[in-house]
Amino acid sequence: MKKIILTLVFASAMTSMSAQTETVKSTEDGFNKWSVELAGGFNKPQRPMTPGYSTTLVSPYVVDLGVRYMFNNKFGLKADFGFNSFEGKDNSKDFNMKYYRVDLQGVANLGRIMSFETWTNTIGLLGHAGFGLSQMESQKSSLKDRMGNFMAGVTGQIKLTNRIALTGDFTTILNAKQNVAFDGASKSSTRGFGGILFNGTAGITVYLGKNVKHADWVLDNEDRFVAIENRLSTIETKMADADNDGVADYLDQEPNTAAGAMVDTKGRSIDKNNNNVPDETEAYILKNYASKTGDTTTVYDNELIKSLINGGYVAVYFDFDKSKPTNVSTEGIDFILTYLRNNPSASVDITGHADELGRSAYNDKLSNARAANVKNTLVKAKVDASRLNVIAAGEDTSVDKTSENARKLVRRVTFIVK
Repeated sequence: MKKIILTLVFASAMTSMSAQTETVKSTEDGFNKWSVELAGGFNKPQRPMTPGYSTTLVSPYVVDLGVRYMFNNKFGLKADFGFNSFEGKDNSKDFNMKYYRVDLQGVANLGRIMSFETWTNTIGLLGHAGFGLSQMESQKSSLKDRMGNFMAGVTGQIKLTNRIALTGDFTTILNAKQNVAFDGASKSSTRGFGGILFNGTAGITVYLGKNVKHADWVLDNEDRFVAIENRLSTIETKMADADNDGVADYLDQEPNTAAGAMVDTKGRSIDKNNNNVPDETEAYILKNYASKTGDTTTVYDNELIKSLINGGYVAVYFDFDKSKPTNVSTEGIDFILTYLRNNPSASVDITGHADELGRSAYNDKLSNARAANVKNTLVKAKVDASRLNVIAAGEDTSVDKTSENARKLVRRVTFIVK
């Protein structure tokens, strides 16, 4: 019997040593399946016991070695070898018996079945049950008793790392066709599962494999939940609205509009008259700065108007290769004219720009002609020419020259009030 048991133990050890090769095949599952378990502790043989023979309430000792394979995160198989020692204690007659067993058990991951993950990710619970063969021997005689066994138990787990877990196990073993008592001093007349033995052990489980987690700690649909969280995070990022205009950044073509400004579905300031001045800014200027004949009580915020003009909110725009302003943008000249009339000591730089199409030298002349045209208009409106300084900025390279709409924005005259 010892040779059979040693052979089985050796086979189990070889299985565990080759488990690392086997786990390579399990990488497509995303978790490791093999583990080796070693535990030791105490036992209590319950029956049959000969009158006058007994062990202590908690009797040393038990050793258990197992190799486990999980099909998934809930169910698996376990092959294990166990050794128990029974000795007389206290007022018992002296005896010394050894008990060997090998078993194949089914394993259920109760922690996953009962969804422990809802409250902990470090505590687990396994249930196990199965059948095997046992042999009991006397150390003082040639007595040997071979029997079958059924065992069932629960194993608590505490995960220390993804490779190691502490375990605590309680198991009940039922022996069938046990011919002698656990003390070896008398025969047993019970032919069914009459022998009862309790084992309590503590030990460690070592997880084998190349994946990060073992099946014991893998959650159902864990990858799906991670993917969903990543997608939600991406959506939250896309839905960010840095300028608080109500249009998500990934749709916002004008990401720096003022908070609360009226914008279209693409985040662009609404400009119904197409003069490239946002309607809200334009309405404010018209309301607070437009010429008001006969109204001598109006107070203007000249610094605010100056900052709007110098910030480029007031400009004059031109068609391609033209030095005459477009009809809708002449309002920009009116804004400057009103400001200069209300601020007789102010002067202004009139800067002309052109797009990148054509020769640079020609565009320099065109930008100068545009600025000069605006100056002449202001001079005709009785603004002293000494207050007007023409600057030819030439080509504006700040936009994509292949975009027609972008080129429209740089064919302009801007103003800097001094």
